[in-house]
Amino acid sequence: MHEMAHVIDRREGPYGEVALRRRGDDFEIIANGCFLMDSSDGRSERMMVTGALDLLEHPDGASVLIGGLGMGFSLAQACADPRPGRIHVLEREEAVIDWHTQGTAPLRVFAGTGHDDPRARVVHEDLLGYLTTTVERYDVICLDIDNGPHWTVTDDNRRLYEPAGLSLLEAALTDCGVLSIWSSADAPDFRDRLASRFAQVVTLEIPLAGDRRGDPDVVILASRA
Repeated sequence: MHEMAHVIDRREGPYGEVALRRRGDDFEIIANGCFLMDSSDGRSERMMVTGALDLLEHPDGASVLIGGLGMGFSLAQACADPRPGRIHVLEREEAVIDWHTQGTAPLRVFAGTGHDDPRARVVHEDLLGYLTTTVERYDVICLDIDNGPHWTVTDDNRRLYEPAGLSLLEAALTDCGVLSIWSSADAPDFRDRLASRFAQVVTLEIPLAGDRRGDPDVVILASRA
């Protein structure tokens, strides 16, 4: 029998409702009634960062952009790794940042020392909007704002996985940069779209932990080198 989930906080924002729930020892983030993530297993979010850094020819001092703060697993992994020299995290939901930084900050523990790392900066901004205006370029861009290319939290996010959005992501990458995308399932047509633009596309599967059933989480890596 599943434990009941208890709502800790619920906010109405510019992109709809976002809620933080607790189920036993785990936390869940729900966006517009859609399950987005929980704290039970952060391996795939960590692999999104590590896998991308491993593909870089010269990872020392790498600049990393993480789209989506979420539970903080990706931030924690980036800050636990000595290779990045600069880590920017964009989170469009102010509530999620508050759950990491304000009051009892129930999610702060999952980010480890990330919020105190001098290399890291968390910015309240929408990734798509940021990409259309920034002149910054990154060695690694990690995309974890949806459940995958075919299951976006809001309709606007679909643009990121289409040619126009991929062009924005490419423009923000360095010449040998790596794009890393988290997905709850494989996306063959999206991988084909990446393969037409990038020199190398790699898919990593992370099976569900313990006795959990379902498709493995997937990290899709696209390298310009």
